Amino acid sequence: MNTSTEPTSPFDDGELYDAIFANLDYAIDFYVKEARQSDGPVLDIACGTGRILLPCWIAGVPTDGLDYSSAMLDRLRQKAKDLHFEPKLYQADMANFSLPDKYALIMITFNAFGHNLTQEAQISCLQCCKRHLLPGGKLVFDAFFPGLHIIGAAQHTREHEHTTPNPATGETLNIYDTRSFDRVKQIQHSINEIESVDANGKITLLQRSEFDMRWVYKEEMALLLRAAGFPRWEIQGNFEGKELNDEKDGMVVHAWNDVV
Repeated sequence: MNTSTEPTSPFDDGELYDAIFANLDYAIDFYVKEARQSDGPVLDIACGTGRILLPCWIAGVPTDGLDYSSAMLDRLRQKAKDLHFEPKLYQADMANFSLPDKYALIMITFNAFGHNLTQEAQISCLQCCKRHLLPGGKLVFDAFFPGLHIIGAAQHTREHEHTTPNPATGETLNIYDTRSFDRVKQIQHSINEIESVDANGKITLLQRSEFDMRWVYKEEMALLLRAAGFPRWEIQGNFEGKELNDEKDGMVVHAWNDVV
């Protein structure tokens, strides 16, 4: 068995990331619809390997991408080239970036805003987004709501998260997550383990990685948006525009760069 302690982040292997999430259609239709309705340039922050960005291009909406991981961007470049697309891609921290263009729509997809681990980083990220929006442009992103069923879960318990076939090898990928929670600092720490299992049931690969996410409450999110200078926003409970009034809902944020 090939046991790997590297990469230290689950975002350092674009090909493996794609194998895990190849069949995940989470929020693709929502963000593609937002891109179509934007009537202007679009930026996908934390674009990864293009899970949202490439469907936007396929739908006829050229979309730029920004990500911290060079491995993810390298994988995206190859996939875009195979589809004959040429997106502008930038490697940068979402809390500290300066791009040459401004956008009608900026998206932060797949709960990626949670990678801002401090209040300073959260506000800086929102301020960067606002500076890169055209007048009347919109920022939209999703985040998990920290309901008791999530942050009240048992500490340090290894949970089976997902099983999927690896299209490149035919082997089975099993994904496990061991979570712990600092409920004062609002930090979730995850230890991810990816097992690749062959047809004989033998584990041929075990990759271990770790990362942190910071959760945000609804009224706290409103304060962050206010501190970042957004004049108008809505915080909804799902991708269909439901009011956020149940802790088991998700959280979808719409913030506009209105001229006031």
